[in-house]
Amino acid sequence: MTVNLSGRSFLKLLDFTPEEIEYLLDLSAEFKRLKKARTPHRLLEGRNVALIFEKTSTRTRSSFEVAAHDLGMGAVYIGPGSSQLGTKESVEDTAKVMGRMYDGIEYRGFGQEVVEELAANAGVPVWNGLTTEFHPTQMLADVLTAREVFGRDLKGRKLTFFGDAGNNVGNSLMVVCAKLGIDFCACGPKRQMPDDELVATCRAIAEGSGSTITLTEDVEEGARDASVLYTDIWVSMGEPAELWEERISLLEPYRVTADVMAQARPDAIFLHCLPSFHDTKTTVGAQIAERFGVREMEVSDEVFRSERSHVFDEAENRMHTIKAVMYATLKNPEE
Repeated sequence: MTVNLSGRSFLKLLDFTPEEIEYLLDLSAEFKRLKKARTPHRLLEGRNVALIFEKTSTRTRSSFEVAAHDLGMGAVYIGPGSSQLGTKESVEDTAKVMGRMYDGIEYRGFGQEVVEELAANAGVPVWNGLTTEFHPTQMLADVLTAREVFGRDLKGRKLTFFGDAGNNVGNSLMVVCAKLGIDFCACGPKRQMPDDELVATCRAIAEGSGSTITLTEDVEEGARDASVLYTDIWVSMGEPAELWEERISLLEPYRVTADVMAQARPDAIFLHCLPSFHDTKTTVGAQIAERFGVREMEVSDEVFRSERSHVFDEAENRMHTIKAVMYATLKNPEE
């Protein structure tokens, strides 16, 4: 089957078939090969894209900017507070203006409804760089990284997310695993689990792909037979700092340590979307250590720096997968 995503927006992976997701992953691998070989691939010469960031970023911004330049495009960064979006101008009106100036628009911010409204009104592809509910570009990088370790066919393998499994990363991992036939396990306290409606949706998808969706509070059950152990910071971007004390108490049992890794498959790997508080070499990490005596949060420094950790491969893969998304949605349909 020929996959054609030209003109499509990339808002959440629920909108895409397994075949379309696999196509984007294969395209990402090819772009990575070209990049490593230093082979020019300015396939979208003369196009221009807008990068709207209502939340700050390191990997997402760098990935979109470098990927756009590699493809021959101009990229304009619009940082927090530097546009009228949602303040002096509605999302609808902003979308209609920017859609006349740019060939594609990236949005990283808050509610999913914002990126959906941009896409409904822009008339050009819109890409979700992160919302409160979903983080689809991260998922492509995660799966590409797992493919590089375990091979292209990941069906039947188990991925476990430890900690705040109801955040945008946990939600999105559950979706992509269900789509691709990967067994997904959310391991954390009940109050931090994904939304019941999304769980039901993913279980229905998983039934068709031959995978399972498991929710558990038991760390041993979560780690058992897992090929990928995944976690994220305990207080997400945009959440109040006052949550740290509560989250530390709630999520400390779900820290990914060497003991947890030892309960997984012998070839299991560790992934994290970054940034990570695995030591005290950040302002936040140092403050948490001083206030609560916690020097490692969601993952131990030992695991983070171990050979089983592929977090920096994963971070690099953001660029290759984002490049694939932009190219696939902006290229001419006949290409």
